[in-house]
Amino acid sequence: MGPVMFDVQGTSLSQEDKEILQHPLIGGLIFFTRNYQSPEQMADLSQQIRMAAKKPMLLAVDHEGGRVQRFREGFSLIPAMGKLWRMSEQNLALAKELAKQSAILMALEVQAVGIDISFAPVLDINNISDVIGDRAFHQEPDYVTELAEAFISGLHLVGMKATGKHFPGHGSVKADSHIDLPIDTRTSAEIFQQDLMPFKQLINKGKVDALMPAHIIFPDVDSKAVGFSRYWLQNILREQLGFNGVIFSDDLSMQGAASIGGYIERAEAAQAAGCDMLLLCNNRDGCVEVLDNANISTSLVGSERLNKLLKTPDKNTNWSRVKENVVWQQASQYLNQYR
Repeated sequence: MGPVMFDVQGTSLSQEDKEILQHPLIGGLIFFTRNYQSPEQMADLSQQIRMAAKKPMLLAVDHEGGRVQRFREGFSLIPAMGKLWRMSEQNLALAKELAKQSAILMALEVQAVGIDISFAPVLDINNISDVIGDRAFHQEPDYVTELAEAFISGLHLVGMKATGKHFPGHGSVKADSHIDLPIDTRTSAEIFQQDLMPFKQLINKGKVDALMPAHIIFPDVDSKAVGFSRYWLQNILREQLGFNGVIFSDDLSMQGAASIGGYIERAEAAQAAGCDMLLLCNNRDGCVEVLDNANISTSLVGSERLNKLLKTPDKNTNWSRVKENVVWQQASQYLNQYR
């Protein structure tokens, strides 16, 4: 599977989209709200993409719940993960069940329109970051771990893999990496004892299938932003923490990635640091430039990791039948009690 994940502009494929899908470096596609009209249209678009690509393709979306839910009309509205604690009246067992049922409902619906993964859960701590905020489960690392583990159990129950983000934590910086390059000046001890803990604990438990690093610099650890740092991704994530799943880059079009240089430099640096899949979104020229000129390649090991994220085809998960699924019905009814 190729190491580049790109996007398309509309609700159907252009001729250029179809040509890019067949490029050997393309292995995935991420959807945005602009690609969505209805569940039926999205299912058809997913099928068009797989047919045009003529190879295994990893289809993804950011569908966390709350303000980050790309598909709304026709889909169940998933609560923001940070609201589960309040919905449960600070009852941990109930909050965990809400997290699990939210994941089940989300995953069944996303898979039913032909998509493999949602980039979730957020493992950041809800501290000072506005861009994270209620996307995070809690402000305490141990509660984040407990609630995220319950959420992941829901994903795994219905066959979706879990992508934790934004390693090693985006919650303790004020700047938004979409439009800036945040710098976290805390000591490595503070970072490792706070923000990193949910990632470490869930990796230790074998719960996380993939991770997405943050476009943040932690100067006390390394001078490079995490997603471009071999020290973070190899020494810490692979060796110290023992993580052997997929590493996605965050979107290389984000301003937090610009310090590395142009799109070619960003793609080469991210792959050299250890990212298995490079996200190139919302800039077609940058994506084409990388495909044409970047010194990146398809890795056998990375491809094997990525293939494990593909959903298993199941005739019972198509959209026309998803609401007949007893598991979907139970999850929907459970969440509706607390809305």
